[in-house]
Amino acid sequence: MRVLHVAAVACAAAFTASAAAGQAIDLGKARMVDLSHAFDRNTVYWPTSTEHFDLKRLSFGATPGGWFYASNEFSTPEHGGTHLDAPIHFAEGKEFVDQVSLHKLVAPAVVIDISAQAANDPDYRLTRDDVLAFEQKHGRIQPGTIVLLRTGWSRFWPNRRAYLGDDTPGDASKLHFPSFGPEAARLLVSERRVAAIGVDAASTDYGASTDFMVHRIAAEANVPGFENLTNLDQLPAVGAFVIALPMKISQGSGAPLRAIALVPQRGEAR
Repeated sequence: MRVLHVAAVACAAAFTASAAAGQAIDLGKARMVDLSHAFDRNTVYWPTSTEHFDLKRLSFGATPGGWFYASNEFSTPEHGGTHLDAPIHFAEGKEFVDQVSLHKLVAPAVVIDISAQAANDPDYRLTRDDVLAFEQKHGRIQPGTIVLLRTGWSRFWPNRRAYLGDDTPGDASKLHFPSFGPEAARLLVSERRVAAIGVDAASTDYGASTDFMVHRIAAEANVPGFENLTNLDQLPAVGAFVIALPMKISQGSGAPLRAIALVPQRGEAR
C-alpha cells in the first residue's frame, strides 16, 4: 500500500483542520493516503447484486492518423467497491448523491479503532461506550467531523468469502463482518452531529444485520456513509483531514467514491 507525499501545492499554503485537531495542515508537508480500493473485475459487491464492475475497451492503440488513443466504457451498480451511501438509500425524502453538501465530504476526521475487538468477534459492533472511551482519550468529537471506523477488514479485500463472511451468490443472510452499532450511531449522529461515517468493511451495519438500523439512523439525519474504505491503519486517531468525493450522479442513491486523507507530519499534529 503506497503512501503518497505532496511535492508541491499551488492553491494554498495551509489547510485548516481546526474542527478535529485544532491546527493547520501544511499541504507542502502533509502525507496523502489513498482510502479507496480500485475498481476492477475483483471488486466486491453486495451478494444480492446481479451486476458487477465491467470495463469494456473501445480503443487502445495507434490511430490511422499516427497517434496513440485509448478509450473505454464502464458500468457498475451504485453500491459496491469503495462508495458513498447517500441518505436517500435508506430514508425517503432525504438527500440524493448530487445533493450531499461538500461540507460533509471534505472535513476533519477521527479514526476509532476496533480492530482488536473485531479480531476476536467478526460480528463486533461499535458501542456507545467505545465512542466515549475514545473521547476520554482523544477529546470530544466535534460537530462536522467525519468518523471513520477501523475494523481491520480491508486486509481481506478482495477475497469475498473472507471479507463478507460468506460468498454464496445471491444470499446476504450468512454475512459476518464488524461495523457500527445502533447506539454508537445515535450518539455520533444525534449528539455529536457528525458530517459522515465511514468504515473499512462492506457496510456501516454489521454483516448479520437484518434491520440496517445504522443506515436508517444516519440517513434520517442526512448523514452519508462511506463503505469499503482501506488504509485506515495509516491514519492517526485525530488530526487527519478527509476528502471523499463521489461521482456526482443526479438522483443517485450511491456512487463510486475516491477518498483520500491528508495527514500532518510529526510536529504539526496535536
